[in-house]
Amino acid sequence: MDEPPGARELVALLAEPDRLKALAAVALGAETLPEVVDRAGLEPRAAARALGRLVAGGLLDGGAGKSYRLRPQVLRAAAIPPPTDAAAPVESPAADVLRRFVHNGRLLAVPAARGKRLVVLDHLAGLFEPGRRYPESEVNELLKRYHDDYAMLRRYLVDDGFLDRADEPAPSGSRSIKMYWRTGGSVELEPPTSA
Repeated sequence: MDEPPGARELVALLAEPDRLKALAAVALGAETLPEVVDRAGLEPRAAARALGRLVAGGLLDGGAGKSYRLRPQVLRAAAIPPPTDAAAPVESPAADVLRRFVHNGRLLAVPAARGKRLVVLDHLAGLFEPGRRYPESEVNELLKRYHDDYAMLRRYLVDDGFLDRADEPAPSGSRSIKMYWRTGGSVELEPPTSA
């Protein structure tokens, strides 16, 4: 085999139980067909088929009177991801989610999948300054810029731990108002400046 098998090819090659048993026997020291039959507990024909397929797949050397040997470099090569093109930018999974759900500064839809929704909520939590308290009306205005259903977004932010809220007395003393503050999410830190 000229080209070593990739990870997918290896998984496909080892998906058959007889081949996996034969490979394990060789990895543990079996070098001949009778030794593989004995250690793997396979019928001779099944062992011979499995070994032939493993040799053809590039995972073993040997056969035709030669000892079987594992090719560990093939396993290492399949485990190491191929180098990426340095010129091509690598997009983070979070950036990919935001690209799909936020367009021109507006949230197109709230993702149904919780993991994706958390990425969007983390992005929205960035609207709120840590340590500052916001009255509900201001929270609504900030969220309304992203989506018309600002109440839903506010509820998700609280339920998923990005914001917290409490009732506080209004300055006029007439009734209480809901106040919100940031309790979670990513925070961009500025690098320290030298004095």
